[in-house]
Amino acid sequence: MSGVERAVILRQEECAIFPMTEHDLLEVVEIEESCGLSLWGWDAYQTELKRAEALMLVARRRPPDGSGGRTLRGFIAARVMAGEMHINNVGVLEVFRGRGIGSLLLGVAMSEAARRGGHVAILEVRAGNAAAQSLYRRHGFDVTGRRQQYYRNPTEDALVMCATLE
Repeated sequence: MSGVERAVILRQEECAIFPMTEHDLLEVVEIEESCGLSLWGWDAYQTELKRAEALMLVARRRPPDGSGGRTLRGFIAARVMAGEMHINNVGVLEVFRGRGIGSLLLGVAMSEAARRGGHVAILEVRAGNAAAQSLYRRHGFDVTGRRQQYYRNPTEDALVMCATLE
């Protein structure tokens, strides 16, 4: 994954974007659960990490004293195949939302997908999630369809959004 092996820095949060590893999965699942995303769980992320077409990134903040502890601020799980990038999950811890972390994750993932030959990005988003829809629109996504009762707990329609990768 040469395009994202180097860290991308978000200065105000001292965050860097890295490829997701198995060591990140506990925190990824905790973020997933806190965001109300479609639950994949540890096993699904572990399996996905082994797929060649997987594009899975984390936003990490390293503790200044190097003592460890929680370091992930967010993640994105996507797949690039047949010229398409399908974004499966994007999550940012609630206390860090609105600080550009989701935007950075999405931008890096879209750039890497284009580098891998992707031409279009596709995702589903809850019809009632205005904040996520706004983020996606800022990255060039438009609504192209609607999936009735796509989400559960609570039941909600999904908007299908697509963007051209450059």
